[in-house]
Amino acid sequence: MSRYDVFIIGGGPIGLACGIAAQQANLKYIIVEKGCLVNSLYNYPVNMTFFSTSERLEIGGVPFMSINPKPRRAEALEYYRRVAKDHQLNIHLFEKVESVERLSDNSFEITTSKQKYISANIIVATGFYDLPQLLHVPGEDLPKVKHYYDDPHYYAFQKVLVVGASNSSVDAALETWRKGAEVTMVVRKDVIGKSVKYWVKPDIENRIKEGSIKAYFNSNIKAIHEHSVEIETPEGMITLENDFVLALTGYHPDFNLLKHLKIVLSADEKQCPFYDGETMETNQKGIYLAGVVCGGFDTHKLFIENSRVHAGKIIDAITLKADRS
Repeated sequence: MSRYDVFIIGGGPIGLACGIAAQQANLKYIIVEKGCLVNSLYNYPVNMTFFSTSERLEIGGVPFMSINPKPRRAEALEYYRRVAKDHQLNIHLFEKVESVERLSDNSFEITTSKQKYISANIIVATGFYDLPQLLHVPGEDLPKVKHYYDDPHYYAFQKVLVVGASNSSVDAALETWRKGAEVTMVVRKDVIGKSVKYWVKPDIENRIKEGSIKAYFNSNIKAIHEHSVEIETPEGMITLENDFVLALTGYHPDFNLLKHLKIVLSADEKQCPFYDGETMETNQKGIYLAGVVCGGFDTHKLFIENSRVHAGKIIDAITLKADRS
């Protein structure tokens, strides 16, 4: 059974940054990712443009050169592949962590879908994009309901309902409309979200104003049927013909994993996990958090650009602890 100083769960940009920091500190480490390299970014829409500039997405001292003012998904995938290759990171892909058990010496035995490991420390860098926030309405399990949006061509000439008014919802509404879809948006609040990318927000507002895209504000989807949807609006219930529902209502961290690790979550609706802001160590000694997983349901505060520093904090804390012992 292989033994490590650091076992990193998650092979996204922050997981890679943690691996690089561990490597530079001469710690024996491994990164285990249940999907492909930077799996969350891979599942982003194919035409997705980052809000951040390329230099703010850099990790490990590797320059991120982009031909665009703000990089696109394909460029990010290429960049992080190059980072992993340049640093020759020890990463196992398509391997899922199934259980973690603390041993008598306070190290951890980690069982994955492929083998077992022993590690003195664990870093959880699992992000939040893998688990959608469900609508919890009848019909949500129908095949026509999608919680992830990929390519607009698939929806050409179809009646598409987009739930939400975040960046992903707005991008999906505009792109599918431009490919010939008949698009309707259902927005729980009275306006398009303030966090929508500044170069996109006027576009969606103008399309709604001119009637190209229909939007129901202060409204909620109540039921989904094979060929229609029911919407509760301020004027009452309405039924619309419908081919596809894009329920892009957000995502959340793997709380089951955090609970399995016995990490304390806040009692409010955000369910933020407990951690020390200086070391990123949780209430469970030897288990650290890195990246957007730290935010619980509040996924709009932490991004790649402002959580890259977590890697250095964690590895500094681990090496200091090792020196003291």
